[in-house]
Amino acid sequence: MSVVAARNGTPVEAPVAPPKVVRQRRVRPGLLGLAVLLIALGGLGAAFAVTSVRSTGTYLAVARPVDVGHQLTADDLVPVRVSGGRELQPVPADRMDEVLGLRAAVRLTPGTLLTPAQLTEAPLLGPGQQQIALGLEPEQVPARKLHPGDKVLLVSTPSNATGGGSEASRGGGTRFEGTVIDTAAPQNGDVVVYLALAVRDVPAVVALAADDRIALVLTEAA
Repeated sequence: MSVVAARNGTPVEAPVAPPKVVRQRRVRPGLLGLAVLLIALGGLGAAFAVTSVRSTGTYLAVARPVDVGHQLTADDLVPVRVSGGRELQPVPADRMDEVLGLRAAVRLTPGTLLTPAQLTEAPLLGPGQQQIALGLEPEQVPARKLHPGDKVLLVSTPSNATGGGSEASRGGGTRFEGTVIDTAAPQNGDVVVYLALAVRDVPAVVALAADDRIALVLTEAA
């Protein structure tokens, strides 16, 4: 391309330099995607941090072992601050006065959060039941320590005086279902088991215990 110019009044053709083209930098798609991903992750991280702070609360935790049927006291519980504990539905610390006096429906383990499902107002001694105390020798009870809420089976043993050996060989024996309320270990080595029994079974169990003709079997641990 040329233009006409005048030199000393004489027209001449002079070349014209072409305009410079500025090259645009090419953005790599991979880097662009990485930038978008980092921005998204940053937003999610900020949202998670805000949610965690908002869900932090103070709840009640178990401070020491609690047996089934035990009425809760202030010494059994301790307030703890937990992040994200609302999903477990624990009992808030400001409701301690509401749970004191309630009974443990299951065995409570130290360090665990207390939930409403673990508590009950019902005593271990239910309707139509009576409490009895059995003094048994160690070989008449399970080897493990009995806990409140354990389900047991009382089985009558044969009397040698009446020739009950045949009954034992046939696997006979009267059975009574009961629930452990508490236990004690006197200094004489015996084991005292406090049981909740159906009212109709109490007379027979007392008579068998007086004759030393009863054994206790653990059927379900609390």
